Amino acid sequence: MAQNENLAELSKAGVSVWLDDLSRDRIRSGNLAELVATRSIVGVTTNPTIFQGALSQGHTYDEQVKELAAQGADADAAIRTITTDDVRAACDVLAEVFEASGGVDGRISIEVDPRLAFDTDKTVAQAVELWKIVDRPNLFIKIPATEEGLPAITRVITEGISVNVTLIFSVERYRSVMGAYLDGVRKARIAGHDIAHIHSVASFFVSRVDTEIDKRLEQIGSPEALALRGKAGIANARLAYAAYQDVFDGGNHTSTYSHLASGGANRQRPLWASTGVKNPDYPDTMYITELVGPNTVNTLPEKTLEAFADHGELHGDAVSGTGAEAQGVFDALTAAGIDLVDVFDVLEREGVEKFEKSWEELLTATTAELKSTGSN
Repeated sequence: MAQNENLAELSKAGVSVWLDDLSRDRIRSGNLAELVATRSIVGVTTNPTIFQGALSQGHTYDEQVKELAAQGADADAAIRTITTDDVRAACDVLAEVFEASGGVDGRISIEVDPRLAFDTDKTVAQAVELWKIVDRPNLFIKIPATEEGLPAITRVITEGISVNVTLIFSVERYRSVMGAYLDGVRKARIAGHDIAHIHSVASFFVSRVDTEIDKRLEQIGSPEALALRGKAGIANARLAYAAYQDVFDGGNHTSTYSHLASGGANRQRPLWASTGVKNPDYPDTMYITELVGPNTVNTLPEKTLEAFADHGELHGDAVSGTGAEAQGVFDALTAAGIDLVDVFDVLEREGVEKFEKSWEELLTATTAELKSTGSN
């Protein structure tokens, strides 16, 4: 099977193409392996909403739920078993990619319970537990970039565990995330871990920024405000890439990263998340084409993946050296009356709430299924 030309070229441009979806059907049917072979997929991200969707469709999980009910498992334990089984199986599908990339790609992510997003100690405890349960070197533990999540990131990385930091919306918070990662790597080295085996990505959300800011621009309604619609998400990501380059490509040999890199430390790559276009007026591949750059990851819903495979375009590196232009967009947004601090606060809070809601729905449905199966 040949790789799709558009996606192969995207990979050559320095973008690791990941799939933002996982289900047992996708693994068992061979679809995930096929996407690796034909769509340049080299990683997979999951979140509570994805798992809620997978478990609510069809009967793939019925037999396992029946077994878990017979064992007396509650909903939390059942979900933990089901999701970690899926992630472990997906890790095995991408094991060859993991080996071929030297551990950079071939990664599968699993998220800590979103209800723990504001509890540092419990986040750390569950991250360590999930790492042990899945027991695969190509696992990423997803930890949200809340203020409470930042010290959890450092502590989990100190344990030698690779982390996908999620729900990053502002560049200011992203800088704190990079600092938490580097602090964790430094402490991991002191603790005796081989830091060359520790990897991390920082998931910077894109389309949700446009959705929130576009709504506010339309409320303002001035010609200047309306002209800025659809520009904030890409500008924000480009500012994030400038911050990434400042930390990891700054050329300062006394910097924290340069010092750690001499001991084998890996850079924490920016990952563009929430890249499915939500406004039908915008090109459906804009969050791919406009965010191409070296050492980046773009995790795509299947619909967006197939859109790029069909008609995606590349115009070279779209992020390096764009910081000043992106800052100009942000200056214009502020001048138009957008409170960016409030925007990012709202997006983080709603991001956690959406995942909590999906998790609660998953718990409710699993509880009902366990009771129904157990009574048969």
